[in-house]
Amino acid sequence: MSIKAEEISALIKQQLANYQDEISVEETGTVTYVGDGIARAHGLENALAGELLEFDSGVYGMVQNLESNDVGIVVLGDFTKITEGDTVKRTGRIMEVPVGDAMIGRVVNSLGQPVDGKGEIKTDKTRPIERKAPGVMERKSVFEPLQTGMKAIDSLVPIGRGQRELIIGDRKTGKTTVGIDTIINQKDQNMICIYVAIGQKESTVRSQVETLRKFGAMDYTIVVTAGPSEPAPLLYIAPYAGAAMGEEFMFNGKHVLIIYDDLSKQADAYRELSLILRRPPGREAYPGDIFYTHSRLLERAAKLSDDLGGGSMTAMPIVETKAGDISAYIPTNVISITDGQIFLDSDSFYSGIRPAIDAGTSVSRVGGDAQIKAMKKVAGTLRLDLASYHELESFAQFGSDLDEATQAKLNRGARTVEVLKQPLHSPLPVEKQVLILYALTHGYLDKIELDDIAKFESGLFDFFDASHADLLDTIAKTGNLPDNDKMEAAVSEFAQTFQPASDDDAETVANK
Repeated sequence: MSIKAEEISALIKQQLANYQDEISVEETGTVTYVGDGIARAHGLENALAGELLEFDSGVYGMVQNLESNDVGIVVLGDFTKITEGDTVKRTGRIMEVPVGDAMIGRVVNSLGQPVDGKGEIKTDKTRPIERKAPGVMERKSVFEPLQTGMKAIDSLVPIGRGQRELIIGDRKTGKTTVGIDTIINQKDQNMICIYVAIGQKESTVRSQVETLRKFGAMDYTIVVTAGPSEPAPLLYIAPYAGAAMGEEFMFNGKHVLIIYDDLSKQADAYRELSLILRRPPGREAYPGDIFYTHSRLLERAAKLSDDLGGGSMTAMPIVETKAGDISAYIPTNVISITDGQIFLDSDSFYSGIRPAIDAGTSVSRVGGDAQIKAMKKVAGTLRLDLASYHELESFAQFGSDLDEATQAKLNRGARTVEVLKQPLHSPLPVEKQVLILYALTHGYLDKIELDDIAKFESGLFDFFDASHADLLDTIAKTGNLPDNDKMEAAVSEFAQTFQPASDDDAETVANK
């Protein structure tokens, strides 16, 4: 078969036209050790701290240690697929996660990959998981309230948008419930919520997601989960991934609430990684930079200045204590980083006071700045009433001869404790909280039996909804108490018509 010279010439010209004089250069290293979620590699001289690396098996890792002979890598996936001698290459990208509106309503892992079976997340935006916190001049004082819907918190330890408020207490005292109820209460509040579950059982996370879905809260919530079966590096980076997702909204002028549940487990995961990477152990075997691990995470919560859009990110980290010991290492670290703490007391919890908030130990360092004026007025004496009650309560059980002033304090204190109780997943709008606290502080509950207070409260709300909705609207829209005469007349009118529960009613309520 003869080939014409013209055809050969045309073919050569075509090849020359398509020729691209580009050399692809990749910096690679060799794995020298792998095990327990970490790897070491030799030959990556120019690797960056926090850089994403890719192994032969397709598994990714993140540079954690930069040492003279090799780099320590935390493996973000199944480390059993990696063997000594494998090649690992630099990607040139710092560890990042997908962000944006497409994430809302989804359950994702620490890498931002969906784990809810609803298909891929279509977003082309990403953010590095580590970012320097906004500086002093980029911030603004916290002044807008973040309503949790819980009377005990909004009245005693109010939280503002941009604040960091720690939830601390023993295991099984309702810490997660406080976080979940706060998310549920953000419906129609122009707030995007992120719930980061660190080391929580997958069945527990599924249950929390179903609760949020039931109350319509998944419409504005992202759930980031790193279960106990995941490698330690994924538990370590989960809160940073959640913070990066929240920052995308904050820097676009929106308001974000992020709950880290819980940082004790993240600290344990970080301790595990550090010890395997042969970092020197310090107190309780935690590495020396465990404080920095939490501080650089929580400092990212802020109320931004108007120049940056005025967005905010409010952080509510959760920390578990052992036998109520808040002077342990991790609790004291996180207490010193945050703007206050809500301490949940196990004795109160098991005696039926829920939420089991210890008013003596709980504090908000933003305080009245994060309360509407109406709440400030009605809640002013609550903390003193509770403190007096608990002090007198221990003495009162030893003697029956009490003067009238002492009996009045005990009476008011017992009713205050009863009013601050709240059922599970039943957050209250702030105007109704103000209403029942107004009735309490103005003495309308002093003659009501303790068992009848819940009935009085629900009856008062129904009465105002039906006959005095304008007074509730005034509180909700202006943040101020309505005209005192009108308010007093309305509450007095209900108190005079209130019928205490009969024994049959009480039994029905108890059965429910």
